[in-house]
Amino acid sequence: MRDFQKPGRSVAYSSRAMCATSHPHATLAALDVLKEGGNAVDAAVAASAVLCVVEPQSTGIGGDCFAIIARPGEPLRGLNASGRSPMGLDPEPLLASGAERIDVNSPHAVTVPGAIDGWSMLIEAYGTRGFDRLLAPAIAHAEDGFVVTPRVASDWRREEPRLRHHAGARRHLLKDGAAPAEGAIMHSPALAQSLRAIAREGRRGFYEGAVAEDMVATLRALGGAHALEDFARHRGQWVEPIAGAHAGLDLAEIPPNGHGVTALVILAILDRLGVKPDGPVTARRYHLLIEAARQAYRARDTFIADPEKADVPLAHLLSGALADELASRIDPDRRRADLGPVPPPPGSDTIYLSVVDRDGMAVSFINSVFWSFGSAIVSEKTGIALQNRGCGFVLSRGHRNVLAPAKRPLHTIIPAMATRNGEAEICFGVMGGAYQPVGHVTAFTNMVDFGLDPQAALDAPRCFFEGDSLVAEHGVPDDVAATLGAMGHAVVRPDEPLGGGQIIRIDRARGVLIGGSDPRKDGFVAGL
Repeated sequence: MRDFQKPGRSVAYSSRAMCATSHPHATLAALDVLKEGGNAVDAAVAASAVLCVVEPQSTGIGGDCFAIIARPGEPLRGLNASGRSPMGLDPEPLLASGAERIDVNSPHAVTVPGAIDGWSMLIEAYGTRGFDRLLAPAIAHAEDGFVVTPRVASDWRREEPRLRHHAGARRHLLKDGAAPAEGAIMHSPALAQSLRAIAREGRRGFYEGAVAEDMVATLRALGGAHALEDFARHRGQWVEPIAGAHAGLDLAEIPPNGHGVTALVILAILDRLGVKPDGPVTARRYHLLIEAARQAYRARDTFIADPEKADVPLAHLLSGALADELASRIDPDRRRADLGPVPPPPGSDTIYLSVVDRDGMAVSFINSVFWSFGSAIVSEKTGIALQNRGCGFVLSRGHRNVLAPAKRPLHTIIPAMATRNGEAEICFGVMGGAYQPVGHVTAFTNMVDFGLDPQAALDAPRCFFEGDSLVAEHGVPDDVAATLGAMGHAVVRPDEPLGGGQIIRIDRARGVLIGGSDPRKDGFVAGL
């Protein structure tokens, strides 16, 4: 139980249905759908659409989405709705440029947006409402205006210089030539019309016709290789989630090209270390977590790519042998400077929301444009900010994840679901770019190893590694940071918090839902 004399937020409870999102308008939109009899998928799509309007720095219909669906008595089902590079792309000039990555503001960083196709797949498979109903709240906010909330305003102000570089961004994402301030009312009429086209025509209203033509024209004017056929032929995929066992639960993630397997590698390493930290906010806990993550991310960067275009050794990444080897390299008392070679296989930023409905269906859902405002390229007529997921490719010949035509990059957005005996128990996600696998492990173990409720699990301060530095949020106590420094970590304090997250835990014994919403964002969790 939290100390009610200290600032904070109580964990939320409900006995019927619950939704947790990063923005009040999105949570309310989802609850309205649930109240009228819609299910968790309906609510998730409605909430995501609202977030594409009111939290445009984090997400948009010009981005991608992933989801894990849990229905009582059925296996988990995963959705990979990530887009591909253009079929007509010639990667040679970029490969020969000497750059390590594609520029974040380049049209070559723009992959075909997969989100709308993903929403359509979810509705077709599980939904009870159509796009006309589910997009109505988002359209209303875009047309009538929405008030800019504090976290959104902070992110928007930081990206203002980037938004000045493209005519579409200046027109649609700046107000009187500047980022809108906290409390300002912002309108997005062009985006509203794009959403109306989708509401009328479904996915065809986005991937064909005037909306697609405007996106392609905008990109080609900047030197992009995109064609209408790239949009028309795009399709997402249903996938089988992968999982790792811990503390009587199975943590499920989406398989590559996403990097959810990285969280499972971290968890497996921690299990093998056999060291029990004495609390969730201690130097020992952060040290072991970061050292395991550094090893796991090296494996991620070596092996994860589009499995349709490269050999991705998933069995090796999930193997006990790899976890044993990586765990053996970790000193429980000292940072290791040299990570060692990556063991070969044998023979060779974002919104997240969680919804659980009255029938027990749980939806773990994430939608993103990658960097804040994606590529900062906005389609001229239709007001769609286009993602820069192509930055996930590498420009190294022979690498599994090398840039190539019609290929999906390594993808950072990952929903999660923890099950017990095959039934969903924790529907959660932690957003924040590359941080997400560490965020998953942190929040998950906060609950199952340290007994924190969902809200406390999200409130707890976070650490991550960036290069040779260990980034410790302001909430990490100074004495803990000093001990980490003595263990060899170069501790720095970040200007921004590490990610955000939403959690709904299903307590079957008591018949209640228990939810938390990250204080690093503007949203909240609420139930019926």
